[in-house]
Formats: sequence, structure tokens, C-alpha cells
Amino acid sequence: MKHINIKVAILASVFVAVSALAGHAESNAIRNCTWCHGGSAQGYTPAPRLAGQRPRYIEQQLVSFADHTRDSPFSRLYMWGAAANLSPQAARDLAVYFSRLPRRAADDGDRELVPRGEAIYQLGVPEANIAACVACHGPNAEGVGAIPRLSGLAYTYLKSRLQQWGQGYHGALQFPMPHIAAQLSRDQVEALASYLSFVK
Repeated sequence: MKHINIKVAILASVFVAVSALAGHAESNAIRNCTWCHGGSAQGYTPAPRLAGQRPRYIEQQLVSFADHTRDSPFSRLYMWGAAANLSPQAARDLAVYFSRLPRRAADDGDRELVPRGEAIYQLGVPEANIAACVACHGPNAEGVGAIPRLSGLAYTYLKSRLQQWGQGYHGALQFPMPHIAAQLSRDQVEALASYLSFVK
């Protein structure tokens, strides 16, 4: 009974946080995010989709922007400042809010590359010692915990992010993405990004 009460309390607190943010869609925190990520958080180039993303991942990325550990050019230009004054609670509330929004697949990749991209995602590239993406991101690219959902993200964003890993830019998690991305060819990156953009 005690465990049930704790779970109910946790769910209630999450509901209150989400309701508070949803009820103040014009709040500064939400408005600052939606300028670039869209009113429904489906993203604009080069800002990624946040709708339906894993809450722990969003929260972790906001912290990494504030700490300057995610250091790609657009992170430096936009997100370092945007996340600089977020309190830990505000980061959590935003993460929960965006994770609960309905997600839609971008469907903007090259359909001819989908079979090759799916093979890389599901099987990796054994001859190049590249691990399968499915091992960490799940069978439908849904992610888990702090590992992000990749399904349905825009082709241009996925391609850019993989290229940034390969170029030595950092993120909150340092392993294994820099090594994996550095081994992928341009054609493999394009195939993988195309495939993932269509995954529902």
C-alpha cells in the first residue's frame, strides 16, 4: 500500500507540473522554446522535434547546454544562452511537458535509402565494427531513459547531429556515439537519417 501511495504522489506531482506548463502556454519558458522548436514542438530546421522525446533526455540536454558540455555551433549560438538561467525544477518541468506532446514523424528523408538505413540501424556494419543502433535506442528507435528517441526526427537534424559527433563535438554522453559516428561514411549517415525520419 505504501508503494502505491508513493506512485500516486509521484504521478500527481508530474500531472501538476505538466498542467501548470500547459495552462500557461505563453509563459516565457514555453515561448522561448517554441520560437525555434515550433508551437507543437515538431521542430524547425535546424531545431529538433521535442514532442514525444524522452523526458530524461531533454532534461539532461538542458543541463548540458547550461554546463557548456554540449558544444556544437548551434548549441553555443542558441542553447547555451537559452538554458543558462533555467533552474533544475524548470528543466524537469519543461522536459515532462514536451515529452507529453503528441509526436509526428518528419517523413522527410530519401525513401530509396530507407532499406539501407534500416539495415544499419538494426544490424550495424559488422565489417567496420560499427554496433547496431537498436542495441541502445530500441527496436523502434523509441529510446529509453536518457537515451533519446530517434524515430521520426527530421532527416536534416539527424544527419547534422551524426556529422557533429563524427567531427568531435560533444554531448552529455561521451560514449559510444563519437566513435560510432566517426566510422560512418557520408552515404551511411544519409541512409540512417533517411530511415529514422520515417519511423513512427
